[in-house]
Amino acid sequence: MPADPHTLLVWMVPLLALTGLVAGVLAGLLGVGGGIVIVPALYYVFDNLGIEPGLRMHLAVGTSLATIIPTSLRSARAHHQRGAVDVGLLRAWGIPMLAGATAGAWVATLVSAATLTLVFATVAFVVALHMGFSRRQWRLAAAVPRGAIAWPLAGSIGAVSAVMGIGGGSLSVPVLSLCGVPMHRAVGTAAAFGIVISIPAVLAFLVAGHGAVSLPPFSVGYVNLLGLALIVPMTLLAAPLGARLAHAASQPALRRAFATFLALTALRMLRDAVAGA
Repeated sequence: MPADPHTLLVWMVPLLALTGLVAGVLAGLLGVGGGIVIVPALYYVFDNLGIEPGLRMHLAVGTSLATIIPTSLRSARAHHQRGAVDVGLLRAWGIPMLAGATAGAWVATLVSAATLTLVFATVAFVVALHMGFSRRQWRLAAAVPRGAIAWPLAGSIGAVSAVMGIGGGSLSVPVLSLCGVPMHRAVGTAAAFGIVISIPAVLAFLVAGHGAVSLPPFSVGYVNLLGLALIVPMTLLAAPLGARLAHAASQPALRRAFATFLALTALRMLRDAVAGA
């Protein structure tokens, strides 16, 4: 970390605000969850700011999870008002997803930065492949599994999402879609999943990072409050702009372009993880 904390702070403000702006535009433009954009953006922001390598990914994941709480609450409420949240599925998957998120977040705070980066990059690369090549008619099942048989699936989505610092939309939306759930209902239900995943995960990152040395200014544990304060409003302001732009562009072409960008970002993070292992 740079010796002068004031210089660090001067650079943090515009870079974190820009992160929220980009995440918001892409969320509105492509319908992707903010975390899949915010985590790699924060990873490279903290890298350019000179934050210690052992802290960068934990800070990126913890801060991203914190931004998901208010955005998921707002999004889930809006979708619920339109009848796009499957409340029954939320009840059926909620407990195993909560348990998975809690366990996943705690494991994430214990592993090395290289391991955390490796997990994010690997799953992000798979998400990129799905975005680039999936077809709407693809199906894994005729209906969404419920009951005890669905617990491993819901728990795994919660755990992996918490480890990655995402709200679950990048994983649960494709899963629900492949089980025949209409896209608008899958997105609305995934927004509610984001609340279930992010709250316990943030608590784990706050507690586990308590007392860590060389954290950037305004950090509580592995959550940077300045990032939270700047990213959330910028994301909420920019998302409508992205939505308007989406109507003027080809969605398949945009998704392929973002998939390519995400894949390249994931590969670079994989390289960093291997180098830092």
